[in-house]
Amino acid sequence: MDWEAFEKHKAFAGETVPSMLRRRVGHDYEARSVYLVTMTVEGRQPLLGTLVGDADAPEGSPDAPRVVPTALGQEVERCWQSIPLFYPEVRPLALQLMPDHLHGILFVTQQMDQPLGMVLKGFKAGCNKAFRELGYAATVLQQRETTASRATAGGATTAGAQTSGAQTSEAQARKSGFLFARNYNDHILEGAGELERWFQYLHDNPRRLAVKRQHPDYFSVRRNICIGEWTSCQIYGNHFLLTVPERAAVIVHGAYDDAKYAELKEQWLALASRGGVLISAAIAPREKLVMREAMDKGYRLILLREHGFPELHKPSGESFSACSEGRLLQISPWEYQQRRKTISREQCLQLNRMAEYIAKEDIQII
Repeated sequence: MDWEAFEKHKAFAGETVPSMLRRRVGHDYEARSVYLVTMTVEGRQPLLGTLVGDADAPEGSPDAPRVVPTALGQEVERCWQSIPLFYPEVRPLALQLMPDHLHGILFVTQQMDQPLGMVLKGFKAGCNKAFRELGYAATVLQQRETTASRATAGGATTAGAQTSGAQTSEAQARKSGFLFARNYNDHILEGAGELERWFQYLHDNPRRLAVKRQHPDYFSVRRNICIGEWTSCQIYGNHFLLTVPERAAVIVHGAYDDAKYAELKEQWLALASRGGVLISAAIAPREKLVMREAMDKGYRLILLREHGFPELHKPSGESFSACSEGRLLQISPWEYQQRRKTISREQCLQLNRMAEYIAKEDIQII
């Protein structure tokens, strides 16, 4: 299944706090490998480019979404392509600038004397130089100082402003001289076909951003939502699906024989074909089959998750398309956990009870 709610998450042993910046435990970062790297601009400021185009424009048309690089973005692109001049073992395969971050694919063609982190540290250094020389650093510093002054004048001095005398030299430099935030996120190529999916992901990023800007309510995590007895739910997607008149909980008990299952499946899919909403945790295999067919047919779905959403949650593949079309809502009554655990029987029963509750009650999300 390709849904974000049921994708395989790679976690680090013993860790429960989510982070996108950890390195893969036990991986040799000096060895031959292919990496998908993500870096974010300090403070997520849109310094690298401007998104233009129409989210609904067909691919390849002049109006298709794309990012037009700033002068700084052009220098970042040049630094990326210059990596082999300093590290001949590393070949840049792709780069996609976004306004406040970048995605790039690097191929380490042979064993290196230094780990990948040193390669990216050098790349960042070149970007920092352009950041300062083009005047962006001075502008950013002035903006931050103006914001801090206004906050202080309004009596809202932040903890950061109060501790300015105790800041380290790195913290001071980061305010004015570092383009990218600390560290980076990496994915390591492992399976057949994965590289092609990476290329497609980079290519599709401008369109995804355009769609998210067009439908912001469908692409944000909302927390501490009350749904019946579950008072701290997290939701993602079109919450108006909770008020669609026809809703049904897709729950397949083990005692159902094939005839009973076939009868219920027909009823559920008929309801969904009329514009109704199917609600399920999709735990049992035959529940997954029903929800799979409903997703394939473009029906409306509410998927219940056994864990919540990380801070920068991004649905992938068909989940993204379903969110953009307003036909998907994901709900979890529990917080996000980095470490994956086998769902317990009690959790299964709770999710099924929640599905039945949502199917019967109109829930207004303010």
